[in-house]
Amino acid sequence: MTRVLFVCTGNTCRSPMAEAILRSKEIPGVEVKSAGVFAVNGSDASLNTKKVLVEQGMPLDHKASMLNQSLVNWTSFILTMTAGHKATVISMFPDAAGKTFTLKEFADGNTSSDIIDPFGGPIEIYRNTFNEMKETMEKVMSRLQKENI
Repeated sequence: MTRVLFVCTGNTCRSPMAEAILRSKEIPGVEVKSAGVFAVNGSDASLNTKKVLVEQGMPLDHKASMLNQSLVNWTSFILTMTAGHKATVISMFPDAAGKTFTLKEFADGNTSSDIIDPFGGPIEIYRNTFNEMKETMEKVMSRLQKENI
């Protein structure tokens, strides 16, 4: 079983979108969750995140979770939205260093590119972020299917 944990700041925009995208692919042997490095447990996903996911046919019943040791222990890979998130995860949980990557780093080795934060922006920014992640997720899925063999 391969377990993927997507991490962003508040677990209300990017990481729930990434979770919904990967979950919708229904890859056998892959489980997925999301969390935030500064999340308020139980917070709802942002309104525009929910709107974009509904537009894409990927509604997600989501409540934010703060990253914790239990989630770190659960996961095979922690995929963060930015290099800053990656550094924060490793600072909080040094034992997670070997399994923590930015989303684009895991997808194709791109260590210099982050996923844009749509928080507080118009719905079009959320759509752009969703599309960027969906495109990146194709490469993530390919790698996960290889890892899961």
